[in-house]
Amino acid sequence: MTRTVEADGVEVVQPRTTRGTAHDEAVPQIEDDAALGAELAAVVAGARRRAVRDGDRQIDTAHLLHSLLEHDPEVRAAVGDPQRLARLLGYLVQRSIGYGLRWQGSVEDSGAIVVPAPARSLARDTRDAPAWSPAAAAAMSGARERARHRGELRPAGTDLLAALAADPGARAVEVLERAGISALDLGARIDAGTEEYAGDGSASC
Repeated sequence: MTRTVEADGVEVVQPRTTRGTAHDEAVPQIEDDAALGAELAAVVAGARRRAVRDGDRQIDTAHLLHSLLEHDPEVRAAVGDPQRLARLLGYLVQRSIGYGLRWQGSVEDSGAIVVPAPARSLARDTRDAPAWSPAAAAAMSGARERARHRGELRPAGTDLLAALAADPGARAVEVLERAGISALDLGARIDAGTEEYAGDGSASC
């Protein structure tokens, strides 16, 4: 539908803003605490805080990966031995220098829509909440889909980790590969449901 306004005697037709778009429908699925569960909601909140603290205008997949490692021992165990985990965390904490500098001012895109953060519970810790990068939004959607395939109501941290690893263009995958961790192998281990992860999953972030 459209609405008509008058501008200097000229009729101007403008599109009416609607709320029934895929853009709007994607927001509550990403940001809904109840749908995510307490553990993954904490991961998302942690990723948001990192983006705000670093002055990033978007929550990207590297923010999600970093927060996953901080909050989820199963994710840390899936990554591998303590040395590999420490190397990965080392790259993540240095995102504001070196290779991370070229991320500034660019959009991490996986072909999905950019989902702006709404004024919801997970955005309560900041007034100027950053948007979701298309790749991060797609990863959250992928995690929920993985959970549904298992018959679960809420995704686990390893669902999100597998979704991050599945996008070869994601910043999370770039960091994984720099740390010597094959994203393809990581995803395969999670898909196989193996519990034989190296290391004890302990980490200090």
